[in-house]
Parts: sequence; C-alpha cells; structure tokens
Amino acid sequence: MHLHWRVCGTKLATTVGNLHLGCKTLFVGIILIFLVTISLILMGGGGTPSREFSSHLIVASLTGAFGSSFLYGYNLSVVNAPAGYIKKFYNETWERRYGFSVDEGTLTLLWSITVSIFAIGGLVGAIIVTPIVKFFGRKCTLVLNNVFAVTAALLMSLSSLAGSFEMLILGRIIMGIDAGISLSALPMYLSEISPKEIRGSLGQVTAIFICIGVFTGQVLGLPEIFGQESRWPFLFGAIIVPSLIQAVILPFLPESPRYLLLEKHNRSQAEKAFQRFLGKDDVSQEIEEVLAESRVQRNTKLVSIIQLLRTRTVRWQIVTVVVTMGCYQLCGLNAIWYYTNNIFSESGIKHETIPYVTLSTGAVETLAAVFSGLVIERLGRRPLLIGGFGLMVVFFAVLTVSLTLQNSVHWLPYLSIFCILAIIASFCIGPGGIPFVLTGEFFQQSQRPAAFMIAGTVNWLSNFAVGLLFPFIQAGLQTYCFLVFAAICFAGATYLFFVLPETKNKTFHEISQAFAKRNKVTLEMQEMNHFPAERKSSAEQESNFTSSADNGESKKGIV
Repeated sequence: MHLHWRVCGTKLATTVGNLHLGCKTLFVGIILIFLVTISLILMGGGGTPSREFSSHLIVASLTGAFGSSFLYGYNLSVVNAPAGYIKKFYNETWERRYGFSVDEGTLTLLWSITVSIFAIGGLVGAIIVTPIVKFFGRKCTLVLNNVFAVTAALLMSLSSLAGSFEMLILGRIIMGIDAGISLSALPMYLSEISPKEIRGSLGQVTAIFICIGVFTGQVLGLPEIFGQESRWPFLFGAIIVPSLIQAVILPFLPESPRYLLLEKHNRSQAEKAFQRFLGKDDVSQEIEEVLAESRVQRNTKLVSIIQLLRTRTVRWQIVTVVVTMGCYQLCGLNAIWYYTNNIFSESGIKHETIPYVTLSTGAVETLAAVFSGLVIERLGRRPLLIGGFGLMVVFFAVLTVSLTLQNSVHWLPYLSIFCILAIIASFCIGPGGIPFVLTGEFFQQSQRPAAFMIAGTVNWLSNFAVGLLFPFIQAGLQTYCFLVFAAICFAGATYLFFVLPETKNKTFHEISQAFAKRNKVTLEMQEMNHFPAERKSSAEQESNFTSSADNGESKKGIV
C-alpha cells in the first residue's frame, strides 16, 4: 500500500513538473507576443512611431489575437508531434473494445479524419459567424467563442483518460468551429478599431499570432515537455490558457466603434470607444470619416451573401478575395505543416532529431511574419503579396529538384530543408496575413460580415481539400507533388499582378473607386447603389442619424 501511494505521488510530482514547464513555455510565448504587438503598433509599419494608439488598442489586439488566431496556429501544429502516440491510443482503444487490433487502413482513415475534420469545424464556424457578429458584436463574439475552445480542450485532453478516441475527434471539430468564427471576427474587429495609418500592421497581428501559435505547438510537443506517450493529452489541455486569458480581459475593452456607430447607431458609445482606442479626446475626424461612409449606405441594411454576390460594384473585390483566400490554403503550406515529419524524414533527417529541426520552421515563420508587419505600411500590400507567391514558385521548383536527386548527392537533403524554410518565409511575408487584411479593406460596413463569410468558406474548404488530398497527391506524384502548389502560386501571383490595386493608407471609399473601372461602373452608379430613395443633404442625413442614435440610447435607457 505504501509503495502504491509512493508511485502515485511520484507520478503526480512528475505531472506537476511537466505542467510547470509547459506553463513557463507559454509564459515566455506571451511575453514574446506582447513585445511583437507593441513594436508593430508603435512603429505603425513605418519608420516613425505612430501617435494614434493607446494601451487599450495594444491590449485589445494582444488579447483578441492570443485567444483566437494563436489557437488556430497552435491546433495546426499540435497534432504533429504526438501523432504516433495518438495512433497507438486509437489501436489500444479499438483492441480493448473489439478484441482485435485495428487494421492499417482503418487506422489511417481515423487519423486522416482527426487531422482534416478540424477544417470541417472551421467551415461551420465561418458559416455561422455572420449572424453572430451582427447580433453580439465583434468583441462579444470573440469572448463567447471561448466556450467552444474550452469545451474542445476538455474533450481532447480527457479522451485518453476516458478511453474514447471519439472525444478527441469531436474536440477537433469543435475547435475548428472556434477557429472558423475567430478567423472572421478577429480581422473584422482589428480592422475596425485601428486607424488607417496602421490598419495593415495591426491586421498582420492575426498572421503573427498564427505563426507564434504554430511555434508554441512545436515547442510544447518536444519530448522534454509534452511530447511523450504519457503527456500528450496536456498538449490539448493547454488550449484552455489562452482562452481564459481572453475571456477575462477582453470584456473590459471597448466594442468596435464602427459597429457601435453604423449598426447600433450609438454615437456616444462610439466616441468613447474611439477615445479609448486612439488615446485622445478629440475624435471628431474619425467620427466624420465613419459618418461619411454611413451617408453612402444610409438606407442599406446588412447585406446577405446572395445580395453581395449580386452587387455589381463589388464583383471584382469578391473574386479577388476568393482568389487570395484560395491561394492562401492551396499554395501548399498547410501540406508542409501537416506532414512536416514525413518531409524531413525523406530529406534524410534522423527521427530523434526531427522535433528540433521542426522548431526552425516555426521560428522562421514567426520572424517572417513580424518582418511583414513592420514593412507592410511602407512597401504596401501588393508587392508583398505578389512577391511572396513568386518566391514560393521558385523554391517549390528547387525543392522538387532536390527531393528528386537527393539520393545521388549527399548534400541535397540540406538544400531541401533550406527550401522548406524559404517557402515558409516567402509565405509569411505576404500571403500568410494580407488576405485577411484585404477582406476587411475591400468592403463597407454593411457588406463586411457577408464578405468574411465568403472568405472563410473558401478558406476552410481549401484547407480541408489540402489535408485530405495531399497524401494521395504525394503518393501519386512522389517528389513532383510540389509542382502542383507551384502552379497554384504562379496563377495567384499572375492574377494579383493584373487585378489587385494598392490599398495602403486608403479609405474604404477610395478602394471602391480603384475597383470602379474594372467593375464597369461609374462613381455615380456606386453611390446610387446605396441610395434607394431620394438623396438628402449631408447635414440633413447627419441630423437624422444623430436623432436616431439619441432615440436608440433613450430606448435603451427605458428598457
């Protein structure tokens, strides 16, 4: 009996020690994220510090992304390290239930479902996000979304204890729903709380946190931390930490001022939100900019997806979002994340060394994303996006050659590793974050939720397709499989070269004007598209708007 309690005590002490080490790693990651976010906002993407910011803007972007896009990146990489242990758990559970081991085909199918079903959940989240952000607002949607994350974390972390691999699969799909909602609501929130001078840099916070999430998943998956058979459930339990941090802090920060002004017609609350985010008392200019947009869409309600697709004035904006989001997933980077270990094994890296080599991919991704965030307001969206896809074409071609000939030349495996790192860096300097920024910049307030729903649907369908089809493409084409992704990157870069205008430091109205000629509409038609009734004077419209806002606040007070 004493020996039994001694063993239990030893196991408990080991578990506590592992949790302590994991928490320290997460704490270091939080500090890194904090420093990166502050540097981006202070510099505003250019060479001089931006003055139009406050601590509320920093904390809102930090906590918003930490509990959202960080978890998306984390869940992309977290299944990589414990893959062998999870498959063993599946086999043991199957044998305990049915008295015989699962066959290799069924085990492969179960694992493929576990990996790819995350994207199915993301698609569900992208579909339901529009009514949620309309009813609850951007900030409250992010807060409530943590219910999905915590539920998923509990299911996945307790699946081994309960002896149920179904809990792990269910947790993955629920975690996907959380990611689908957050990857639409977060860019929407960040684009609406940031001044146009740093809108691109702040929008890149989404991509940076995805990268840091991937890197954190790799670090926690090391054998010294949670990358062992008895510890892998802790990898999924760690999801609770960012969720709780966001759920505790974000409610004390303001809602999107554009949402408050244009959709809730609450001018006083919008002014207070602008004042807190920008750190100044006089926000009349910002209010006037939003009012100018509200005059254009005075009688326009929040549009549906069908209405948006039928709107001629945004036709090419929609096509561009579909192309950029499709290329974002189909360019091949997720294939590298999902199957990093296999690629490194084929490159000649020893099995016990792979987890440490994999860390270099996460580090390069994070550094490249930070670089993009620092230069996006100086170089613009267009050159980073087109240049990123162009470089990926080159390195995919070189990777194909090196993988094909690596058995004949002893140093070619190292060239393969370099190409993988170069592909990751090329992706993160542009394609990794700018599609989310463009979706927020292309559309006006009434169109934005539907636009993000379209973008999210394309994003997650493409994600699912890559996760499901890449093993078969790899089996069929062998070392030539990456030429498929090179062709997609080339097609995307060519389209963007001829179609995409520069959106740096432009208002939503100016961006619409840039697309007017391609959409074959005049500027007058663009404005008439938002005026179903006779046009009123600006003064009369603003007076009516203020009256509506005051009435809304009075009604709220009466209720």
